[in-house]
Amino acid sequence: MVQLYNLHPFGSQRVVPCKQEPAHFCCGQDVLFVASTAASCRVEVFAVRDQGRCEPLGSFATLGPVLRMAHSSAGDYLVTIEEKSKATFLRAYTNWRCMSAGSSRVCVRMVGHKMEESYSETLKEQMSVVEMPLSDPPLCISCCPVNGDLLVGCKNKLVIFCLKYLVINQNLTVLDFERSLILHIDNLIPAEVAFCARHIAITTELDVLILKLELVQQSADSTEQCAQGVSAPEKTVDGGVKDESPSTHTLQLELDEFIICQKPVELLGEESKLCEIPITLESTELPTEDTKCFQVRYLLFRRFTPDQSPFGFCEETKLHSVQLLPVYQTGSSLTACEETENKRELLSLFCFFSLPHVGYLYSIGKVVEVISTYQYSEKSEQAVLTPQFLHVITSENLQCFTVRCSAAAARDEDPYIDTTVKACPPVTLDVCTLRMQLFIGPRAICHFKNHIILLTKADTEDITERRKPTRRMLSRKADSIKSRTNSESEPGWNLYIINTVSTIQLYREMVDYSRTYENVKTESCIHLLSEAHLLIRAAIMDPHFLKSDEKEELLRAFRESCAFLGDCYSRFDTKDYHLALPYYRMSGLSMTEVLKRLVSEGDEIQTYEKGLIFYLTHSLNEDLNEELSKESGNKILQIFYLADPVQLPHILCSPCMRNVCPLTAVKYLQKVEKMMPSVVLTLTKAFLALKMGDLIMYEHEMDSYKETMLACGFTGQPQLLRQRRGGIVMPTEFAVHLKETQPGLLVAATVALHENRKIELEEADTFFKMLCSNSENTIPQLLVDFWEALLVVCSQEEILQELLLRVTSQYVWRISKKQLPETKPLKTTEDLINSCNHFGLIFPWVTSIMSTGCSSDKDYHEDISRLQV
Repeated sequence: MVQLYNLHPFGSQRVVPCKQEPAHFCCGQDVLFVASTAASCRVEVFAVRDQGRCEPLGSFATLGPVLRMAHSSAGDYLVTIEEKSKATFLRAYTNWRCMSAGSSRVCVRMVGHKMEESYSETLKEQMSVVEMPLSDPPLCISCCPVNGDLLVGCKNKLVIFCLKYLVINQNLTVLDFERSLILHIDNLIPAEVAFCARHIAITTELDVLILKLELVQQSADSTEQCAQGVSAPEKTVDGGVKDESPSTHTLQLELDEFIICQKPVELLGEESKLCEIPITLESTELPTEDTKCFQVRYLLFRRFTPDQSPFGFCEETKLHSVQLLPVYQTGSSLTACEETENKRELLSLFCFFSLPHVGYLYSIGKVVEVISTYQYSEKSEQAVLTPQFLHVITSENLQCFTVRCSAAAARDEDPYIDTTVKACPPVTLDVCTLRMQLFIGPRAICHFKNHIILLTKADTEDITERRKPTRRMLSRKADSIKSRTNSESEPGWNLYIINTVSTIQLYREMVDYSRTYENVKTESCIHLLSEAHLLIRAAIMDPHFLKSDEKEELLRAFRESCAFLGDCYSRFDTKDYHLALPYYRMSGLSMTEVLKRLVSEGDEIQTYEKGLIFYLTHSLNEDLNEELSKESGNKILQIFYLADPVQLPHILCSPCMRNVCPLTAVKYLQKVEKMMPSVVLTLTKAFLALKMGDLIMYEHEMDSYKETMLACGFTGQPQLLRQRRGGIVMPTEFAVHLKETQPGLLVAATVALHENRKIELEEADTFFKMLCSNSENTIPQLLVDFWEALLVVCSQEEILQELLLRVTSQYVWRISKKQLPETKPLKTTEDLINSCNHFGLIFPWVTSIMSTGCSSDKDYHEDISRLQV
């Protein structure tokens, strides 16, 4: 489903001062190339300045009318398909910028021509035209944005030319091309191709095929492997095996008079091998030590059928606007010194193609899958995909859609982005139309940076007649390019350069627009804020982000968008309420700041949704270092008492709630106790009584349950005994008081925590050492009591062996040092012998030695009797 909003992504527009009617145009870096119609075989070049101002740089002649043209940022060259005397030519124009300096020199040479003889220091300021002869007429072209290689589509084959940088001398480097690879594809006439990072997308009238050229390991037979290439299995897309029987041949002859429309097919990943399109690779570059050997991997095959209507098939059902869009590693993952054009690392790759009434966006990176489908309100003419938007032209409109490239790329970069720490709107989020801008007769469109180039031409014929559906059947042999009426008989064309508004400006408008849905449509508000978040995220993932003047403003907007989404998931009753936590964390807001955003002052009857409770519960229980003020703490008590009273004892034990008023907390607990009494609640009240210095209340609460129940109660809330501060386990005031008054309960509670995996053995060691104020190398008796008590209940053999080693070492150390325990042991030797089988009966010889020893050694008899086992 496509949501429709009325925003303003388009800013000012200017008319490009072309001298002749444009036939084709394309953009590159900071320039615009415009090829004139057949009457004038020239290409005009314009520099695009701020706010879309166009300044003519010059022009140059072509061999004939331009049929196709493309610019490569890598190498900064323009490639064209030109026609002369009913023959087509493939030409690349390099070093064309010298025209702006007033030079009219032009050098025309064949591809691969040895240039040391024809180039000199005095001729370096000249435009060079490289002609690339082909055995078959070129039909379509595409330049790789990563390395500048050129892909040329011909009938039944694709040709790849590698871009070469030839160093003539230390002051002169020129561009050249080398025909390196030919892909022979039977029975395929490409209408459009796209090329990026060894990925190839091919469209015919109704078929789409996406391939990837993969490097193979060099071996003795690698040349043979490259020559053989890849063939699709002899299997139809329906899953049936080919049948070459005579009956099949006879049936084919009988069907020659009919138009066969095959059923629609979508094959992804490995299944796309079943598309019945065999491909053979032919390496044409000169073999060297660095020669690369490739194999073809099929990524996607999709076949469509003509649109059907009550009037029959629509003959204009053809694919158009195939495009590969790379997304690179985010600027945040690179340092400023590393951020150069040559070091950009490809992160994700997307492919877009369109039918007249619907467009498809696929991710073809680690997983091949469709991520968005675009339903157009009317028949589309052309579309162009950017990392932030999809721009589509129809007969009367320029439409702007949102895209999900940044959401998919964010998950490619960080597979664990959907956690309690980070979040990103889902790839499956419905796309939306931001704007439908009226234009008269849009014909062609292209995009670069924050500019859209749009060619419009008013038709003199009746629009109503032109839109009438035809009854003619689909002809697969029809020419894919409709001839245009001569420009002299149809004046009224314009070439516009439209500036898209800045990311920050559109983001602000989307945020303001979302406020109209706050109290009306919950999902629409979240949807629009998610779009705003993805808009900012896409800008941050731009390779030039680190050099952007808006860097700090974009980062602030990113944090702000996270805060707005956190507000939505906290305030609204939505199934995704848990997303409030990661979005607030990414916003950098403290709990105090979040409370000020969400909680009204003096509102006692306010209701609190699950998202806010989820955020506060996790934030309070995950050992944050933020200390809430008394007012904020009391407000949280009120929130939980109204929304989730069971959690009150737990949130009161959080280190963040140190400053809460104990008396207020006790009052809330007493109210909860009347409804839902528990051991944890009683222990929390005792804890608060200690903080108030009310020992009578403390003793009353501790006497409410037996000691065994109290020990188990601590497992329900370990923070009653210990808390983490800066990653260190610290004993609480409750633990200190128990050490002095009920050490047995403290040890029993710690054993229960260990057995319930709430505290590790090493953590318990640190806990008791800090509790008894002992140094790291001194073992307090209370820790030995814990070890001995744990020996009684522990069933894990590894821990048992560790405990036996520790108690034995301690006994030996105390005997050898004649060191008495600082406190009386909680268990005697007889208690230990009777409680577990790790302590056996005392041997007679040990008893004899102790009886004959001097009286001063009698204090160590206890340790000797324990040690002998």
